[in-house]
Amino acid sequence: MPDSQTFEIDCELEYEVAGEADFLLQIHALRGMDQRVLSESLHIAPPLTAHVYEDPTVHHRFMRLHSAAGPLSLRYQARVQRTPPPRLTHAPERPVAELPNAVLHNLMPTRYCESDLLARAATRIFGALPAGYQRVQAIADWIHDHIDYLPGSTTTSTTACDVFRQRAGVCRDFAHLGITFCRALNIPARLVAGYAQFDEPPADFHAVFEAWLGDGWVMFDATRMADVDDMVRIAVGRDAKDVAFATLFGPATLTRMAPLIRRAG
Repeated sequence: MPDSQTFEIDCELEYEVAGEADFLLQIHALRGMDQRVLSESLHIAPPLTAHVYEDPTVHHRFMRLHSAAGPLSLRYQARVQRTPPPRLTHAPERPVAELPNAVLHNLMPTRYCESDLLARAATRIFGALPAGYQRVQAIADWIHDHIDYLPGSTTTSTTACDVFRQRAGVCRDFAHLGITFCRALNIPARLVAGYAQFDEPPADFHAVFEAWLGDGWVMFDATRMADVDDMVRIAVGRDAKDVAFATLFGPATLTRMAPLIRRAG
């Protein structure tokens, strides 16, 4: 089993707010699964009341803010210990009849993951491969080899079908396509958003996908930009609409974003 690692998170967001606006943010490290939040702090300027709600099922947290016009800055800092599970490279796929009730919704097509529309392609490319971990790894490898990582090539409305056709995207697009191929093969899959360490860190959050294999979730990064054992979860969901780091209601514009993470020395 990989050793526990402690990570330090330092996330800064700055907005220019032109009028009254509401924010729904997901920047808190998830408390649960294979990670523990050892300490955390939040600074908001100007001072605002933050309402934080924790999802009772998967334990990711939503933060609500109401802001008047003017500049707004947030800084979230945390120390998080992560103990990733062993990578079970022989984990099997489970027949649908044996899947836990709680994961069944991760088999269904969603707005960004049209597994029904890509079912024929998924079967043609991956259907003959041995079922289990190796097939999902083959999905991640195919995406890495056939989809160009190209910042600016997609928008917030781009779906897995779009990415499959245009052969380009960013991390969330890679994750959506992995989820879609898995679901098309009756493998439950979901998106994970979090803080990740990169060799050349982009100023952005990271998205990967998890597949239900054996008796649990196994994480895959089709971009190969980060070691999944060094990723700290913020949220998990069916697709990007469930895990967006910021949803804005009102005239607010993001002017700076720096979600950084490093191993605690």
